Amino acid sequence: MKVKFGIVVFPGSNCDHDAYFSVKHILGYEAEFLWHKDHSIKNSDVIILPGGFSYGDYLRSGAIAKLSPLMQEVINFAEGGGIVIGICNGFQILTESGLLPGVLLKNESLKFVCKDVYLKVINANSAFTNLLNKEILNIPIAHGEGNYFADEKTLEELNKNNQIVFKYSDNVGNLNSESNPNGSVDNIAGIINKRGNILGMMPHPERVCNPILGNTDGTSIFRSVVNSFLK
Repeated sequence: MKVKFGIVVFPGSNCDHDAYFSVKHILGYEAEFLWHKDHSIKNSDVIILPGGFSYGDYLRSGAIAKLSPLMQEVINFAEGGGIVIGICNGFQILTESGLLPGVLLKNESLKFVCKDVYLKVINANSAFTNLLNKEILNIPIAHGEGNYFADEKTLEELNKNNQIVFKYSDNVGNLNSESNPNGSVDNIAGIINKRGNILGMMPHPERVCNPILGNTDGTSIFRSVVNSFLK
């Protein structure tokens, strides 16, 4: 079965080509850009909302992008069970659109943070992690508003339903404030919805797929998605 990835392009997206290159040219899957003003996802099987600064991050990160014409198609696709991956700004768009719970606040340091971080895999049985062969991933971040917050009731639900997929950790999996780059509650770096078909994560797996970079930890996330279609 061929799986087609659709990568949404907003004004201000700057990781759309990274996602396209990794999915199509490194991993060999079919991929197509989807312009934000379009009204069709063009038969995509998986939608990627990429990182960047959609609409310049004016108002709030992702708050304007959620009003783009294509987003209604993405919402319909997601609510029908279609797989959606929101990376960095894409994660912010997912929370603004109500497809994922919680919000992304300014980093605790109030500074933009760009560095490699370690992620502990909390849920290895999701559509996005079923092929991961390691418990700790090394994936870069680059954001100014990646501080995930949710109230106590929402956090209880996330834990109860195994919706927390990744947490910031050190290189051996310890969860502490020193390994938390932005102040996210409970070190949360990535979550899924209850149904398990929508992933939002602040780190950038598309940036660590090419072997020439010396790190391919991001590849297993995309391969897991494709593998979920084969089950």
